[in-house]
Amino acid sequence: MKRKTFLKLSSTLVAIPLISPMKIWANSENLKNWAGNLTYSTDKVAYPNAVGDIQQFVRKQKKLKVLGTRHCFNTIADSKDFLLATGKMEKSIDIDVEAKQVTVDGGINYGTLAPILQENGFALHNLASLPHISVVGGCMTATHGSGVNNGNLSSQVAALELVAADGEIHQLSREKDGGEFHGAVVGLGALGIVTKITLYLQPTFNIRQFVYENLPMSQLLDNFDAIMSAAYSVSLFTDWQGEFVNEVWVKALENDPVDYGKIPEFFGGKAATKNLHPIAEISAENCSEQMGVSGAWFERLPHFRMGFTPSSGKELQSEYFVPKADAVEAIQSVSRLAKQVGPHLLISEIRSIKADKLWMSPCYAQDSVAIHFTWKQEIPEVMRLLPIIEKELMPFNVKPHWGKLFAMAPPVLQNRYERLADFKNLVAKYDPQGKFRNAFLEKNLYGL
Repeated sequence: MKRKTFLKLSSTLVAIPLISPMKIWANSENLKNWAGNLTYSTDKVAYPNAVGDIQQFVRKQKKLKVLGTRHCFNTIADSKDFLLATGKMEKSIDIDVEAKQVTVDGGINYGTLAPILQENGFALHNLASLPHISVVGGCMTATHGSGVNNGNLSSQVAALELVAADGEIHQLSREKDGGEFHGAVVGLGALGIVTKITLYLQPTFNIRQFVYENLPMSQLLDNFDAIMSAAYSVSLFTDWQGEFVNEVWVKALENDPVDYGKIPEFFGGKAATKNLHPIAEISAENCSEQMGVSGAWFERLPHFRMGFTPSSGKELQSEYFVPKADAVEAIQSVSRLAKQVGPHLLISEIRSIKADKLWMSPCYAQDSVAIHFTWKQEIPEVMRLLPIIEKELMPFNVKPHWGKLFAMAPPVLQNRYERLADFKNLVAKYDPQGKFRNAFLEKNLYGL
């Protein structure tokens, strides 16, 4: 079996011992998430270097949660007892060339992984808007990119390794473990600590990105399916304040039979004459290259470049998934809230995601459309708006993104997941005493 393995730590090739000294810090300043809207409920953070560290630590703790790249906007990763941060763990990337799979350690983010895959002729089928997020964190919360034929990041998972509440290591794979695997992939941090994750690969490919401005909303409503399926990935950006979609980002395969570089108009939208940021008033210097310039998949599928912080993080995010069949009506419902939403909104994005088989994914068994809101950091105002938006979307069996802000009552949320009882049974198998449960999980999965 042909394999290529890379070990990286501070950009130096090293051999890492199985168990090494683990640092436990009490931060002098309160630890916050990326956006700054959440202060974690403990300042006790453990920084393991290897899986053996994690096993020892888990066995000693009564309660703990895992902390990744801190890109969640709610308390799904919070703990009042102890946090275990994966960012300092060994950075192992193991490519199985014959199987077309890659196995990575729990602390790796997509921005670290993607260039190495590219160097070896491989790609992932999808990436989120930000390459800064961790691979495990993105999969555990069913984070996604866009494309009518593209499943979310979780759908790339072929296998995973986790440390359960008793400190023992378990391996689950799509090939061998069937339903239990489908329950564990979008695990919400409830089953244990994922220490390795294996992803399916495909041959590398190039993308050309084009942006069109001011697509009439009437055209979107009349031609929604055609617009969203026009290329490998399509994203719509709108502030809901007029009769137009502000920007359409079309990410086309380099060999796409349609050359958008020769199409000055897209369903009434006009081709941009320069690179744009999703928020037109902001400089596009941190955005992925546009204007049809061909680039590798990992340089075009995200909206933002890995080498730059897309913003200061001073924002809030919420996102809602509806069945693709209901997307037009759902968009019309949100449009009716334009006056209420506008003063507090930076931008909205509309994306499509292919159905999957993962029990706790919002795209379970249904092609979906996500309506995303990037808010100004006006927490009281946004939290008052969310129930209003959710009420408008309630007829469409709406589901919120697990890692973003929402206000949905637990019984309503629980009713949205037909495999929830199976998931709870799976949690009970790996964590019978609730070691990895926190207030978020107690409320949203078990509370009334």
